[in-house]
Amino acid sequence: MLYVASHGIRGAGNGNNDSLEVAGKPAPDFTLESLEGKNIQLSSYKGQAVLLNFWATWCGPCKIEMPWFVELQKEYGPQGLQIVGVAMDDASKEDIAKFVKEMGVNYPILIGKEAVGNDYGGVNVLPTTYFIDRDGRIVAREFGLQSRSLFVDNIKKALAQGRSVQAQK
Repeated sequence: MLYVASHGIRGAGNGNNDSLEVAGKPAPDFTLESLEGKNIQLSSYKGQAVLLNFWATWCGPCKIEMPWFVELQKEYGPQGLQIVGVAMDDASKEDIAKFVKEMGVNYPILIGKEAVGNDYGGVNVLPTTYFIDRDGRIVAREFGLQSRSLFVDNIKKALAQGRSVQAQK
């Protein structure tokens, strides 16, 4: 377990070969339940850039990132970014909702399933974040806590690639 965590964090964010393996591939589609009880399909965000963050309530680095994501959703949402959080822990829906409210989260939180994590190559390190362009293709993947500036760079890449919903009309 320590090997997986240190290996994932050690190589993340530096254009490592692992990130290159997923870049350009379609993001696996899924449907998960939101905290509000609605079924949300990832492909419903096509035309928007998506920051897909796998996290857990017990994850210390996740707690550091979440306020950044709140700010980034406010800043880049009007440009076509949608942040989506996927809770990958065993906490109850009520406990996750309480945690999310305390953190002031302003983006959808979905209840994760192991099968979805497996579709993304297994979520062995939390947080794990995918940046998906407007056409539903993965631009980058980051393991563990990264710098806010790296997230901004990847968001800008995701926003710049693919066609927006407005451009398709």
